[in-house]
Amino acid sequence: MYGGDEVSAMVLDLGSHTCKAGYAGEDAPKAVFPSVAGAIDEMDIDESDNAEKNSVSADKAKGKRKLYVGSQSLGYRRDHMEVLSPYKDGIVADWDIVDSIWDHAFRECLSIDPKEHPMLLAEPSSNTQQQRERAAELMFEKYKAPALFLAKNAVLTSFASGRATSLVVDSGGGSTTVVPVHDGYVLQKAVATSPIGGELLTDCLIKSLESKGIVIKPRYSFRRKEIRPGEFQTVDLDFPNTSESYKLYSQRVIASDIKECVCRAPDTSYDERAYSNIPTTPYELPDGQIIEIGADRFKIPDILFTPTLVQTIPGMESFAEIAPSVRGLPQMVIESINKCDVDIRRELFSSILLAGGTASMQQLKERLEKDLVEDSPQAARVKVLASGNATERRFSVWIGGSILASLGSFQQMWFSKTEYEEHGASYIQRKCP
Repeated sequence: MYGGDEVSAMVLDLGSHTCKAGYAGEDAPKAVFPSVAGAIDEMDIDESDNAEKNSVSADKAKGKRKLYVGSQSLGYRRDHMEVLSPYKDGIVADWDIVDSIWDHAFRECLSIDPKEHPMLLAEPSSNTQQQRERAAELMFEKYKAPALFLAKNAVLTSFASGRATSLVVDSGGGSTTVVPVHDGYVLQKAVATSPIGGELLTDCLIKSLESKGIVIKPRYSFRRKEIRPGEFQTVDLDFPNTSESYKLYSQRVIASDIKECVCRAPDTSYDERAYSNIPTTPYELPDGQIIEIGADRFKIPDILFTPTLVQTIPGMESFAEIAPSVRGLPQMVIESINKCDVDIRRELFSSILLAGGTASMQQLKERLEKDLVEDSPQAARVKVLASGNATERRFSVWIGGSILASLGSFQQMWFSKTEYEEHGASYIQRKCP
């Protein structure tokens, strides 16, 4: 048990797109880096000359792969490096990558010894018991943390805005979830999820630009040299051994910047005719070519509201098949609220919180509010809240954790190492509801 307020807890939020880590009580995370890892199978490289051996060593190679984590290591191109995400369908599937991401956060970014700090981890609302126990085991067995607490993303977002009851619309890199929170607890039965997140929108943007003949060159594929002051020439470089996943990762980095700079949610449903002669916005790519982006500025964000728009983008066939069954944002909100108890519906309608990186898109709040006013019952007063500060919106989960872990009254809630040794990992279900 900890007395007093000085615990210097660590708050970790491992999202599907970026990992945020830092000290509780601070107003922004110290370390923010991509939550993917570059992986090179060590054996593939030694024996790539002999194909027969390769098939045999493939099983052994599983254990031997070198992982590269962090913006700097990923920014450096390596032969045969695949970019892997620890998540599959919103649930952690690869714990080795999670381990290396945590390790990078503690040792490289924050330079702390995890033995000395209690850890508050943010987890998705859909996390299973098995996943939670696995996280507890890793924290206590490998990192020897003195205490641990797992808190749901939605609850932390709610705390960050100073509310105990709210409907959290969390739109991140991998997916969008709508979660009702009542008195600090998630109402599991009413959680709605959709596979549309920032990464899907980024991919749609890449494909849409490609269909117009604009190819985004990854940064490693060219070198710019100055011929005369202020005039540059681009020289293409060739790296035949670059993996597809690394190329896509590098393109996504640029495309997501384009998305953040020029895209905004349209005021009404996107209509091909109405937006066909809209003025374009210029954007300069890293290789110096200037592209003009027209209707895509509005079309791409509108996929959140009208998922079937994906079918009009060439090259997105794999997603277009399931698009008709995916619900738009306003439908998800209303469906989620209708699954809740009648008594709290009005309160949920009037405190809809936007969180996550994708939710900080311009005009998204206004558009969602407008659509909900049209579709919701007459008596409901719809209010969509989003912090005016984009940093707060992107990191609302982390900020909520930072507030929670630094409260004096929270200190008796920790799941301590002694309790773990006494009761085992399954006790986490009782300590962290």
